[in-house]
This record gives sequence, structure tokens and C-alpha cells, in this order.
Amino acid sequence: MTETNKIQHNEQARREAVLAIAKQMSGRNEPPFACVRTYGCQQNVADSERIKGQLSEMGYQFTDDTEEADLILFNTCAVREHAELKVYGNVGALKHLKAEKPDMLIILCGCMMQQETVQQQIKRKYKHVDIVFGPSMFSELPIMMKSALEKREKIFTRDEIPVIAEDIPVLRDDAHKAWVSVMTGCNNFCTYCIVPYVRGRERSRSSKEIIKEIRGLVQEGYRDITLLGQNVNSYGKDLEGELDFADLLRAINDIEGEFWIRFTTSHPKDCSLKLLDTMAECDKVCNQLQLPFQSGSNRILKEMNRNYTAESYYSLIEYARKVMPDVVITSDVIVGFPGETEEDFQCTLDLVEKVGYDNLYTFLYSKRTGTKAATAENQVDEKIKKERFNRLLALQHSNCLAKNKEMEGKDYTVYVESLSKNNPKMLSGKTMGGKTVDFKGDPSMIGSFCEITVTKAKSWSLDGKIKE
Repeated sequence: MTETNKIQHNEQARREAVLAIAKQMSGRNEPPFACVRTYGCQQNVADSERIKGQLSEMGYQFTDDTEEADLILFNTCAVREHAELKVYGNVGALKHLKAEKPDMLIILCGCMMQQETVQQQIKRKYKHVDIVFGPSMFSELPIMMKSALEKREKIFTRDEIPVIAEDIPVLRDDAHKAWVSVMTGCNNFCTYCIVPYVRGRERSRSSKEIIKEIRGLVQEGYRDITLLGQNVNSYGKDLEGELDFADLLRAINDIEGEFWIRFTTSHPKDCSLKLLDTMAECDKVCNQLQLPFQSGSNRILKEMNRNYTAESYYSLIEYARKVMPDVVITSDVIVGFPGETEEDFQCTLDLVEKVGYDNLYTFLYSKRTGTKAATAENQVDEKIKKERFNRLLALQHSNCLAKNKEMEGKDYTVYVESLSKNNPKMLSGKTMGGKTVDFKGDPSMIGSFCEITVTKAKSWSLDGKIKE
């Protein structure tokens, strides 16, 4: 088995590989089909859209049916143990397909695949897999595929490309809302988090390239655009003379057209008052702030290496509400971090009650091999974690309903996204603050803005009607 370890980004080589594969595929009686499945965060979704753009360029069509596919690609996540176990199970299920269709390509990529222990396990237990690579290498996919198809070699690489590749074709999953990566990687090394080890150090895109991409999206009719990064607040710090994130938002806000700008995710230690002022002053930047706090205990925050306190975090919330009275605030929280006591957990409940979040993304602590917290001896018992988790959910359920109740009878601009998942006879849209509203309307409204009166609040969504 040949192992390829030193693939370097080269646009000419990529283009040559694309053309070679396209020529090979054009000789078939039927076009080849690719099945691409994405696990994990929105950054992975954005990466998969670029992977699909390249596959389309090579002549592939797309299917959700693995039985129909000539190429199966899983873009994986390493943040949660459950996601990893799911990938292993789904990869194992492909063994019979590979036996029936030996020319099929099975490709695994993304954060999970950047871990050496994972790659060794794939080599040992899943010999039907053809290509494995990490999250920074997706622009090299055509080159790897060309080697796999022509030389019948297995390709496993943990190489990283130090810059974000531009001019990669994108095949977007949605015709009206778009994800735009502004940076990738993380320098923070929170003790529970695997991201810096699999995504690498922070790397920012050129602001000119970002603005160019968004200007094109607006011209194509996209109206809801989300900027992505593991820590968008650090944007530009790695590039000499580049804009900071607040100034990037202002530059995007100046693009002509009717559209909204969202962003995720932010680190409290890098959330400046300048950024909050910019959000308040820019009419296209949504009044939606996702600001993970993870724990309300200063002792636990120190153990997590978060570099802020509950008090400094709350001061940011107070300032955000001062300059944006209608701001919608959401957050992430981890329950059961090693060493968390009942007193520590009560500090978390107190902060949740004090802030009054519109929504929380809640997680049970999950060991990630290679992180400092995974080797801590004072792991919290699973029963205790789940009991605390349920108490947190009950509190947030009450807070969320109360926040939504405040919206009843009020009018909001809504971006109409799709038919409602709960009732296909209804439309579903998002307020500027990211709240989901279901209402009656014509499907032709999808992809446009409209004015809605909220008629009923529910815990996780709202009902409304078109404003009379």
C-alpha cells in the first residue's frame, strides 16, 4: 500500500487533475454519482459545498443513496464522541458495496481524519477506504482522486495547507442562504477542545476575497449570509495590515443590496466593545450574538483555559444590550467538565438565570483524546452529569418560552427560508435575531423578506401571520 504524505497545494496540478478525471468520466455511458455526507458544524457544511463544487466540475452528479453512488465521501467531525462512533458504523456498512463495486471510491475527510489514532484505525479495520485526509486539504481532492483512480493507490495524509485555497468552485446546498468561511483554525487551546489539533492554527482569508465572494452571492440573490470561523473575533490577526473583524463587518455592510449578515462563533475573550458597537451601527448585521460561556464558575473557566471570568462575560452582555436593546443572545454550555462540583454547576445555573438567554446549545462533557481535560482524574460521574443536564434544560426551557412570549403581538421582518418542517402547508422564516417563525403564505415568497406579526410563542419557535 502506497502512502501519500506530501501533497502540496498547486492550482495548476489541481486543474490538470480535474480535467483528467472529467475526461475519464465523460467516457462512461452514464454520469457518475457522488454521495456526500456531512457531520458536525457549519464550517464542515461550507467545506462540503466546496468539495461538491469540485466533484461537479469533474462530472459527478449527486445522490443521497449510497447504493447508487460511484463515490462516497464522509466529511467528519471530531468534537463529540457520538459523531465519531456514527462515522465508524456508517463506514463499516460500506464494506459490502465496495466488494460489489470495486471501482467505487470511498473517501473520508474532515476533523476526525486529522487524528493519527483515527487514521491508524481506518487502515487497520476499514481496508475498503481509499482516501483519508484532514480539513485543510479539500482543495487537493482532485489530485488525490487522480492518483487513486489511475494508480490504484491508497492515500492517507495528515498534511496541512498553511493558507486557505481560493477560487475553489462551490455547489451550495441552499439557493437563498449561504455560509462563507472567513477564517479557520484556533489558537485558544481550551482544555476540552480538539479543534486546534485538527483544524490547526488560525488562518484568515483576505478581506478582498471575502468581500468579492459576498458581493457575488448578493448578485446571485442570496439574502441571508453567515460568516464562519472557529473564532471570528480573531479574524485578521494573522495577516499583516488586514482588517479586524469589526471593520470586516463594516466593509461587508457597505456592499449594495438587500441582505443580512450573521456570524458564528465568537470567543468572549476576543469580543470587543468595538465589535458590539459595529453590530449596533450596521443595518445589515443581524442583532444576533452567539457568545459561548461554557461555565458560570470562574474556577472551572480557569481549568478550561477560557481566559475570562463570569463577571467579565456578563459585562459584555450588559454592554451588548445597552447598544442593542433588541439583541438576541445565545450561547454554548458544557455540563460535567472534570472536577465540576454542585457549587460550580449552581454558578452556571445562576448565570443562565441572570443573562436570560434566548437559546442555549447544551452539551455533556465528552472526552477528546489528545486534550488536557481527557486525562484529568476527577471525571464527573455520568449519572450526575445527566441529572445536572436535565436541570439546565428545564431552566432554559422556561427562559426560552418567556423570551418568546415577549414577542407576541409584535411585528418583525422575517427572511422566508422554506416550507415549514412541522407543517408543509406553512412557510418558515427567520427573524433578524434568528428566531424561527411559521406562518401561512405562498411558496413563491421563499427567498424574500416579509413583515410578520407574531401570534403565538412556543418554547423553540413562533407562530405568526403576514402583517395586515
